[in-house]
Amino acid sequence: MGQVFPSVCPLDCPDTCGLLVEVEGGKVIKVTGDPEHPFTQGFICAKMRHYPLLIHSPERILTPLKRTGPKGSGQFKPISWEEALKEIACRWGEIIDTYGAEAILPYSYAGVMGLIQRNAGHPFFHRLGASILKRTICSPAADAGWQLVMGETMGTDPETVIYSDFIILWGTNSVSTNLHFASLVKRAQHQGARVVLIDVYRTRTASLADEVVLVKPGSDAALALGMMHVLAEEGLVDEDFLARYVVGYERLKAEVLPHFPSHRVEELTGVPAGRVINLAREYGKAKAPFIRIGHGLSRRSNGAMTIRAITCLPALVGAYRKKGGGALQSTGTGIAFNLEVITRPDLKPKPVREINMVQLGRALTSGLHPPIKSLYVYHANPAAVTPDQNRVIAGLSREDLFTVVHERFMTDTALYADLILPATFSVEQWDIYRSYGHFYIQMSRPVISPPGQAKSNWQTFCLLAQELGFEEDIFRSTEEELIRKLLASPTPFLEGISYNFLASGRPVRINTGHLKEKKFFTPSGKIEIYSFQALAKGQPALPQYIPLKEELKELYPFQLITAPAHYTLNSNFAQLKSLQDKEGGPHILVNPGDCRKKGLINGGWAEVYNHYGSCFLKVVETEDVPPGIVVAPGVWWLKDSPGKRNVNTLVGDELTDLGEGSTFYGFRVDLRRAF
Repeated sequence: MGQVFPSVCPLDCPDTCGLLVEVEGGKVIKVTGDPEHPFTQGFICAKMRHYPLLIHSPERILTPLKRTGPKGSGQFKPISWEEALKEIACRWGEIIDTYGAEAILPYSYAGVMGLIQRNAGHPFFHRLGASILKRTICSPAADAGWQLVMGETMGTDPETVIYSDFIILWGTNSVSTNLHFASLVKRAQHQGARVVLIDVYRTRTASLADEVVLVKPGSDAALALGMMHVLAEEGLVDEDFLARYVVGYERLKAEVLPHFPSHRVEELTGVPAGRVINLAREYGKAKAPFIRIGHGLSRRSNGAMTIRAITCLPALVGAYRKKGGGALQSTGTGIAFNLEVITRPDLKPKPVREINMVQLGRALTSGLHPPIKSLYVYHANPAAVTPDQNRVIAGLSREDLFTVVHERFMTDTALYADLILPATFSVEQWDIYRSYGHFYIQMSRPVISPPGQAKSNWQTFCLLAQELGFEEDIFRSTEEELIRKLLASPTPFLEGISYNFLASGRPVRINTGHLKEKKFFTPSGKIEIYSFQALAKGQPALPQYIPLKEELKELYPFQLITAPAHYTLNSNFAQLKSLQDKEGGPHILVNPGDCRKKGLINGGWAEVYNHYGSCFLKVVETEDVPPGIVVAPGVWWLKDSPGKRNVNTLVGDELTDLGEGSTFYGFRVDLRRAF
């Protein structure tokens, strides 16, 4: 047996698992769950068990590479770090002299979630004066909807769900995307709690639920308002809580709820009126109702409003005053850290333009002034994961776009790079992690040496800063020193948590004891059903139901759901053949009746298309998906997709109602039998 080290899962998942990494002969031979982690409790998902296969993959990039053939051809030659750095500095110098620094755009997101490595580029690009990337591809609409009601109030502690007697999993496939919360739900269920799943199709989480309620895509706000109508009509609200801690209930009751009787809600949502009434009654009569709100239902044009309406439900029944009651959209632990210690917005020489990452294809192919002349990509794979894929690839194909990709593998995006820089894995670098699904933080150290010439994000940006002559002290700091600085700039949440306290690598719970019970961090200090902030943003002051546009329904009869896969995470792990086989490869779930209508064969291929593009997916016939809906799980690498396009070729770059987020779940398609 090798030596075992504590570590953390670096990926974009609310669980942020504690890991035990076994090392022998300088290699990671096994990754398991840390049984001492209070939340993740010693088990990990099916994906991370395969982490060693990625770390020691023979396909890793181990040296800087320079393109020698056409973009997209994969033709590169090895060069030295010195050559790569000099070429980047030279090319950027020419671009800045001709167009200004705003012609350079960084592109990154959540390939690593550690506070140091994820934010490593911010101080560098601020100092450079490059365009700022709005990192909004995931959950900004969900955050915006929550904040209009709850402000900066943290979500209910997920560990308290074991005390709940009625749990709603609303738009979350917890078994695949929040496994350890699902485990706590099971525990509550064994203690007598009733579990209801609300979603648009029967996900893996349906096996956990006592009842599954299927809604029409985009109609969740109508169901929430219909439940509130029943609560108000039948006197199931907590009048004392509403009077003391809530703003706007009476106006909601008078102005909005009369429009959502159960029979109308049935028309809007497809949920039978009786079920709407029973669901509301169960929720209103529960001793401690808990709602877990997913992110997927916010990725539509009405996403923020949807989350806002659901977030109001606990206020009506006083759930926040009950142990085990409340709602969780995100734990909101970002406020625990003073991240400006790392991101250093003060280094910006002047205000610069911002470009939304969702609209990368538009930015690279339209007439911006100045144009984007260089793209620097790190811990991201935009060719595979970004909406409007055809336009993104057209932009990446530009010969006049100088693209640098810091990467571990020859991803779809790396194929279009002019220079590729070799990157590290989490077990090869320092970092500190928070979670958006629980309240524990954890530090990780390198437990093996990086192979070849691989370098971390932070190391790479420090080398670039040195090459460009940046003299600020931050670019001379090590990752370990940055962690110390971050912890030396404490917030109340970090009181008593020192570097030495975290140095063992074990998880530590942030302090929430200073948060008074039933104190809400909103402008009024109360839960705001009526929101002046919403008015200021051009939104209705009270929650509403805003239906999705359906003018394309006749052309494209199927609502597309681009759901998370079970065995991959975005485009991570999708290169492993063993996990590809378990997931089933690029495929689409289709109702049997729709298969018959379209002449599709179970196990055969379908061309899925709309006005944005088309891709080929294998048909999986299933009753789990209602008629009129098709579900395409996972983000597959283009090289593994027939036609070299994946589901994101069907998704446009339109933005959500608030937060400027992606609308991945808001597009319609048609299908036809293919080869």
